[in-house]
Amino acid sequence: MTSFLRFVHAGIGPAAVPYETAWEEQRRVHEEVVSGVSPDTCLLLEHPAVYTAGRRTDPSERPMDGTPVVDVDRGGKITWHGPGQLVGYPIVRLPEPIDVVAHVRRMEEALIRVCAELGLETTRVEGRSGVWVLGDTVAARTAPAGGGLDLRLDGRLAAAPDPRLHPEFDPRLAGPEYAPSNAGQRGDDRKLAAIGVRVSRKVTMHGFAINCDPDMTSYDRIVPCGIKDAGVSSLSVELGRPVTVAEVLPLAEKHLAEVFAHVPA
Repeated sequence: MTSFLRFVHAGIGPAAVPYETAWEEQRRVHEEVVSGVSPDTCLLLEHPAVYTAGRRTDPSERPMDGTPVVDVDRGGKITWHGPGQLVGYPIVRLPEPIDVVAHVRRMEEALIRVCAELGLETTRVEGRSGVWVLGDTVAARTAPAGGGLDLRLDGRLAAAPDPRLHPEFDPRLAGPEYAPSNAGQRGDDRKLAAIGVRVSRKVTMHGFAINCDPDMTSYDRIVPCGIKDAGVSSLSVELGRPVTVAEVLPLAEKHLAEVFAHVPA
């Protein structure tokens, strides 16, 4: 027996749902899924502009101008939600044994398929959740000519810091489905979709947010997801055309249904 995922379009465009209202609705649906009153349910919606901070957010990653932030009970760090971004909250019962990373990978897989259908190649990045566009390959470093500054260690050119040493690196997010972490061999990777979850009584809350055509300057006030050595992007930026939430919504629903259909009930 496989899982059935019910979809609820909770508010898109002018009907965008304030974050606190959606959070309360998540808690209500979570109780129903836990008790067996409702099947696994995915809320799909947009939020008015808001910053939300997971439990691991550092003070230095918050807005410096006093912009309000909603502190939430999910994993991860600080991010932005707002118009032009499709948000999904899969509230689902996880099979035994509980594997939160597998749940994250399922959401990533569905969103990677959405991007592929739109004509954009995306991937996972080792140690980091979400869906990414990889930076361009950096040409091999060579010694500078003439009298230029030569940053060498024991006769070797200094390498870029290894991302695997960063505190936000999660060693559980590794394997052949993840692109190697960027240790200076690529330009900045760009995060297209963020993921943060919480599991209570074997049922998930929170979920994903994929940038369709938002105002990307909203990310300038924070350190998105606590990651200082990567960028943030959108489908519209990467594809060079407007890609609206309305266009992405049915694709997300289709691919989430396909991926979650293979989860044992």
